[in-house]
Amino acid sequence: MSANDSTQVSTGKPKVGGAIYAAPLGTALPTDPTTALDKAFKSLGYVSEDGLTNDNAPDTDTVRAWGGDAVLTIQNSKDDTFGFTLIHSLDEDVLKFVYGSSNVSGDLATGITVKANAAEAEARALVIDMIMRDGALKRIVIPSCTVTDLGTITYSDSDAVGYETTVTCTPDASGNTHYEYIKRAAA
Repeated sequence: MSANDSTQVSTGKPKVGGAIYAAPLGTALPTDPTTALDKAFKSLGYVSEDGLTNDNAPDTDTVRAWGGDAVLTIQNSKDDTFGFTLIHSLDEDVLKFVYGSSNVSGDLATGITVKANAAEAEARALVIDMIMRDGALKRIVIPSCTVTDLGTITYSDSDAVGYETTVTCTPDASGNTHYEYIKRAAA
């Protein structure tokens, strides 16, 4: 591959039919971008036009020698977080993801009850499906993550109600916080 190849530049668009799926921990995880998801994975519906963000930068300290030369870099931590705004505000699976499964009951037909409280957030597995340039598929698999931040929820007549969500990934048995699988579309 040449150093300057514009065909290697891409956008990341949501897969048609859903892009972010959540499942209980222990659900079978895919290891490629095309395998059908286990039925335990539930779609979290539309995500706002801001899309998906991933912050995976290490937090480091630099040790300097007398005179100012950098002589050692120490990694203190390396949080892996994803951010997105869920706008399916009438979907019980979205509400369970945001508030916790035990805090949401019912369905839209019979009535949904949501309890907001200080219960600890439950960890879940996530799969995020995207379509890249020329139909290449990209799948991000997060074996375990927890909702660690929820933005202000605004109710207005000029914007969709959304749950600005940040999840923090925790390492699996192999020490990995997420996996990325990419495959060019079949010709």
